[in-house]
Amino acid sequence: MIVNEKFGKALADFYIYTTFVYGMVRLPAFADLHVHFREPGQTWKETIRTGSMAAARGGYTLVCTMPNLDPVPDSVETLALEQAAIDRDAIISVLPYCSITKGRKSLEIVDFEALKGRCVAFSDDGSGVQSPEIMREAMRAAAAADVILAAHCEDNTLLHGGYIHDGRYCKAHGHKGICSESEWVQIARDLEIAAETGCRYHVCHISTRQSVDLIRQAKKSGVRVSCETAPHYLTLCEDDLREDGRFKMNPPLRSEEDREALIEGLKDGTIDVIATDHAPHSAEEKSRGLAGSAFGIVGLETAFPVLYTRLVLPGLISLERLVEALSSAPRRIFRLPDAPDDYIEADLDTPFVIRSSDFLSMGRSTPFEGMSVQGKIVKTIFNGYLVYDSTKEETGA
Repeated sequence: MIVNEKFGKALADFYIYTTFVYGMVRLPAFADLHVHFREPGQTWKETIRTGSMAAARGGYTLVCTMPNLDPVPDSVETLALEQAAIDRDAIISVLPYCSITKGRKSLEIVDFEALKGRCVAFSDDGSGVQSPEIMREAMRAAAAADVILAAHCEDNTLLHGGYIHDGRYCKAHGHKGICSESEWVQIARDLEIAAETGCRYHVCHISTRQSVDLIRQAKKSGVRVSCETAPHYLTLCEDDLREDGRFKMNPPLRSEEDREALIEGLKDGTIDVIATDHAPHSAEEKSRGLAGSAFGIVGLETAFPVLYTRLVLPGLISLERLVEALSSAPRRIFRLPDAPDDYIEADLDTPFVIRSSDFLSMGRSTPFEGMSVQGKIVKTIFNGYLVYDSTKEETGA
């Protein structure tokens, strides 16, 4: 249940360290650099209200909303429509992106100076900027304005109608594949331009071993680059695929080799951030199997328990590293203020089953349906106020 009552000031600085109280672990609240709340334009999928409620249930008190909306927030006027919904309905901090190009069409860049300070960063997420000339112009303008470009990297000329990873499952079941090159070729292009222009460049939802290798080398070379991956790329691979739209997202689930490379990248700091890419759709839009369903799954309400269960409990990463990737690193990279009054209480010991029927998001499509996990978010406190309390949810209070 979402509530709104004064809970009291958080203790000291929680950003990496944990405090155990009343049988629970107290952690800093999470920040997600990559969500889709669908408002304005697609409110049958999600709204600012339902998305922010889902975020609070997942332990998030700050999210950044991507600009694949209708209208696209590519001007002060169109951004104002999304901001009005945020001001009216958000129960946590919701920061909008603006697009890199007008209409997200890769033809003409937006006015970065006019939009600077009104949005958290700039992205054409949902599609890559296809023209290298336009990307170079955008990075030069972004560097001059000192703003961040967050890139969905995907070369459309390499897609060929694919919709899952071009690997074993794809070939065995007669599907059309998305090759790894479609991602990392555009990352390689952008890293060269970022090195040339000095732009602050953030790579969204990386999914391949080659992407990790390219970004690792670019960081060593001094390129101003950061990156994120998503919980599903760290915990699932093509071997987990089913003939079900709940397993369809973009980028797709890759090979086990790719998954292991992502975990190593997270461990050594090449991957800075874990972001959910929360992308809700209606049940009908996700009911058409792998070939026909919309790309995207929900993730805000499952991220922490899935990551804790699949990565921390087996000893692949520490709890401290997970919290850093979910909390302090996103704020640091996007130069967002610390939030000492934002924290969560979580039960790390009691197993529970993920059921999409419990979600507060309007989207219910998750590949983790029925999974037994640990790491339940019990309470979420935002700015000193209790915004989610699972104990009231369970009792029906």
